[in-house]
Amino acid sequence: MTDRFDTGVAHPARRYDYWLGGKDNFAADRESGDLLARSYPAARIAARANRAFLRRAVRYLAAEAGIRQFLDIGTGLPTADNTHQVAQRVAPESHIVYVDNDPMVMAHARALLTSTPQGRTRYLEEDLRDPRKILAETEILDVDRPVALILVAVVHFLPEQAAATEIVHTLLDALPAGSHLAMSCATTDFLTPELKANWDEALRTGRSDVHPRTRAEFAEFFAGLDLVDPGIVAVGDWRPDPDADEHPTPVDASLFGAVARKP
Repeated sequence: MTDRFDTGVAHPARRYDYWLGGKDNFAADRESGDLLARSYPAARIAARANRAFLRRAVRYLAAEAGIRQFLDIGTGLPTADNTHQVAQRVAPESHIVYVDNDPMVMAHARALLTSTPQGRTRYLEEDLRDPRKILAETEILDVDRPVALILVAVVHFLPEQAAATEIVHTLLDALPAGSHLAMSCATTDFLTPELKANWDEALRTGRSDVHPRTRAEFAEFFAGLDLVDPGIVAVGDWRPDPDADEHPTPVDASLFGAVARKP
């Protein structure tokens, strides 16, 4: 654990925490966050919009789709309205498995394990790149009943589209009919040529580890699934809350979001 907990190397979960205004981050995370924000000035807005998408998607899955089991991979550091809190407000009996590969998330996992008496939560320190190992350790989930697979702002850290698609489909193939995929992923489709050039340069020079997908590439993750209305849209446009404090544009929150059902 000690060898892997290197505060001198930025980690996406801690950088995201920094953008959300959290305190569980280090100088390397803040430096990385600021560098990315210079290439993409709306980074902090995008982080908040992505979190709001997670809340709305989980609320839909629990309240309208009737899902009672959630596999949230790329959990990030605990903050307000984590998946189990949103789901269990609707259905206290919900079971949630969180997965992340940052040891600091493990250090704060107690906050993710505060379940209702009727429900259950568990945290796994595993990596999305090893989906079969994740599936082997999700014993609190009944894979004979529908599961919501949550992949929010995590797949864009996988650089190769073919490998990323295979990972997502490996996870989905293990889940029964009626399961759902809720996913968001960075894109440059909405950006001006100047902002897209900045993003590409940040990737080329190693200042960014976020690999954006086109709409067509994002759609590949949902092959064989039935998209829930409104389909693939910018995260801010997926069933927006009219009473929300922020209503980010696609340029502000350049992430695709979608929810789909496995038939």
